[in-house]
Amino acid sequence: MAAQRANPNAEVMGRQAAIFMNVNAAKGLYDVLRTNLGPRGTIKMLVGGAGDVKLTKDGNVLLREMQIQNPTAVMIARTAVAQDDVTGDGTTSTVLLIGELMKQAERYLNEGVHPRVLCDGFEVAKKCALEYLESVKRPINATTDGPADAVDRESLLCVARTSLRTKVHEKLADMLAPIVTDACLCVRQPGMPLDLYMIETLYMRQKLDMDTSLVKGLVLDHGSRHPDMKQHARNCWILTCNISLEYEKSEVNSGFFYSNADQREKLAKAERKYTDDRVEKVIELKRKVCTDPDMNFVVINQKGIDPFSLDMLAKEGIIALRRAKKRNMERLVLACGGRAINSVEELQPEVLGYAGLVYEHELGDDKFTFVEETRNPQSCTVLVKGSNDYVIAQTKEAIRDGLRAVKNVFDDGAVVSGAGCFEIGCERYIMEKGRKMASGKAKLGVEAFATAMLVVPKALCDNSGLDAQECVIKAQEAHEAGVASGIDLVSGEPMDPTVTGVYDNFKVKQQILFSAPVIASQLLLVDEVIRAGHNMRK
Repeated sequence: MAAQRANPNAEVMGRQAAIFMNVNAAKGLYDVLRTNLGPRGTIKMLVGGAGDVKLTKDGNVLLREMQIQNPTAVMIARTAVAQDDVTGDGTTSTVLLIGELMKQAERYLNEGVHPRVLCDGFEVAKKCALEYLESVKRPINATTDGPADAVDRESLLCVARTSLRTKVHEKLADMLAPIVTDACLCVRQPGMPLDLYMIETLYMRQKLDMDTSLVKGLVLDHGSRHPDMKQHARNCWILTCNISLEYEKSEVNSGFFYSNADQREKLAKAERKYTDDRVEKVIELKRKVCTDPDMNFVVINQKGIDPFSLDMLAKEGIIALRRAKKRNMERLVLACGGRAINSVEELQPEVLGYAGLVYEHELGDDKFTFVEETRNPQSCTVLVKGSNDYVIAQTKEAIRDGLRAVKNVFDDGAVVSGAGCFEIGCERYIMEKGRKMASGKAKLGVEAFATAMLVVPKALCDNSGLDAQECVIKAQEAHEAGVASGIDLVSGEPMDPTVTGVYDNFKVKQQILFSAPVIASQLLLVDEVIRAGHNMRK
């Protein structure tokens, strides 16, 4: 072979062996992830080298955590993981479509059809599928502009519920759907893209996963550091600051020489006075704004507060939290109002935020500070609860995917019918229109693509214990009768997804149709696999 003439040490795999390897790798990943798809999919247990266990049915987590050695399988896994990075969902569907395209192509390759002809057919079918996707998308009113009342919350709930049911059990998914929907509506700002970083996801190892809740405010994972400070306060002014309220050493090497104890005392007082003056300015502001005895004052500082300063603040009835995380400073301002300040010269009543309730909650050795009842919160916290780490990790992953699903609706302004409805309709559309657009043997590639589109509804039926062929044929007959139908995974009968509220993200479907055929075509066009010893990552 040419490669071996150039490098006698090169290991070369011929065309038939290369295609065989690629098809088998795609089918291997396909078989692993197929049983996970849909609300009734099974769960995989991942066991680490140290014996740690992770339970999940999320394709993204599986592909990231599994040790995959086959280079083709690694390529497919990276494509699917990139799908999750872009859209937040659709990982398992991407792997299944690539695997099914390779399986369908294998039939024709065994009959002597050239891979290039099949790839031309894939390209025609892909254009048809994207056309069909554009034609069946259902616009909904979900934008960041205008009042919150104008947003179609019910459709957002349906999308969130559909996504969450594929990650966790039905009862928990139905409980989490309003939480992720309301969280997205809370951080929505007119004219701005939805920023999911303004939604904090915090966990507490207690109670059950069904006790997970949404706090329209902020939950900080630490408490005050003084025993005399209040642990429960109402009507609180919130000062968000990044000011050092502790003794700091000078940045340059310096020394101070004294000859008696009085001079030393003066030095200590002078050093202390610098910090005390800053604390006094905070206390002055508190006295200025807290004219009513029922009013309280809370300082949340990104930098440190030393014990002497804490003592001064506690005597004034001020609640002080130090070393707040940087990411929470922006969230605090959005949740409570006001603005974060970096120097005591900026201390004015206008910089203060407001919270109706601030309280501390202790859980074992951990302390949590809740900032609630804010006037116009634009940041919030999803408080995940669970009895063990497995439940908490699974719930957090589901919430992440649910938030991304709702965000995609805001970005797209449209949804697509789920439950296999889109795939069954797309297969029919490609068969009717795609075959006319293609010529010659390329029609075989179009047929292979159309048949591969049915992998999703078939997998959904198989995972539900139904007869996949029978259910898909019934749904196809409903489409032919003019009724766009998906598959009811309980009865196996055709059903209208728009009535039951089963919606998928438009962006997810679009991304799958863009990426899966490209990867499948590239793998089919491989005619040699050469291992020459060079590190290809360089």
